[in-house]
Amino acid sequence: MTQVDRSTLRQALDGISGILVTPFDADDRLAPDRLRPVVDRAIRAGVHVLVANGNTSEYYGLEGDEAIAIVHAVAGQAAGRVPVLGGVGRSINEACRLARESARAGAAALMVHQPPDPFVAPRGIVEYVRRVADAGDGLPVVLYLRNEAIGLDAIEALCRLPAVVGVKWASPTPIVLAEAMHRTAGLDIAWVGGLAETWAPPFYAVGARGFTSGLINVLPGLSMAIHAALAQGDYAGAMARIRAVWPFETLRAQERNGANVTVVKAALQRMGLDCGATRPPSAWPLDAPSQATLDTLLARLAAAESTGG
Repeated sequence: MTQVDRSTLRQALDGISGILVTPFDADDRLAPDRLRPVVDRAIRAGVHVLVANGNTSEYYGLEGDEAIAIVHAVAGQAAGRVPVLGGVGRSINEACRLARESARAGAAALMVHQPPDPFVAPRGIVEYVRRVADAGDGLPVVLYLRNEAIGLDAIEALCRLPAVVGVKWASPTPIVLAEAMHRTAGLDIAWVGGLAETWAPPFYAVGARGFTSGLINVLPGLSMAIHAALAQGDYAGAMARIRAVWPFETLRAQERNGANVTVVKAALQRMGLDCGATRPPSAWPLDAPSQATLDTLLARLAAAESTGG
């Protein structure tokens, strides 16, 4: 499979990084073929990057061999049409194994999850990323930071690792993000807003040009309309479209964010693109009132997507 060059990847990261669900069958077995129409729709809509083994992919609910299988499946389904990021994480040896397999699958880069270990040393996470990058056979690395507790010194050190091409910033702290960007000016790092469409405008305002999206599994055209408005400096237009999808994201935030993937998979089922249930500890199924709200919302959003957002 043709390797994506670093400059092409860097440019794509200024767009939408679509975090794909992981499909299961009725017996809770991996069912990669169910994802193909979701991948094809996202690419046709113009989504710039696809991500396997992200949080919307239920990464922490997957066994190691399942995570390997799904990155191979996504890379094969994308077939070089867009760059694919392979999420890696958990223990250092698991992360390195998945990094090697992601490279073999044809991923364009690795997305390194921030370790959830309660004893994460700032210098330890730098060594963690360095070893994962070494295992990745030269693939560029996108850091996934869910918080900035390791401190700006460690974040700067991470950004200065040669493999690092981007940072997915998933903390609602645009001012801290701006300082991290200032410290690393000149490195040509792609800063990606990691809190989806609703946080894209404030992150964009401080310089994060890309953003992540789980909505692309369901209605990729709406995500693209939001990105296009921001790229044109049309914050009012972007916010109008974000207000339309806000109820969808509000549903996902229910149950302490435990319905995040539930709502996406419930929507796919209603659309005839069944990717199965979510795994515990995610909430499943969606409760009846939320399902009714989702059904009404999907009809309205589908109409908005068909008219360009």
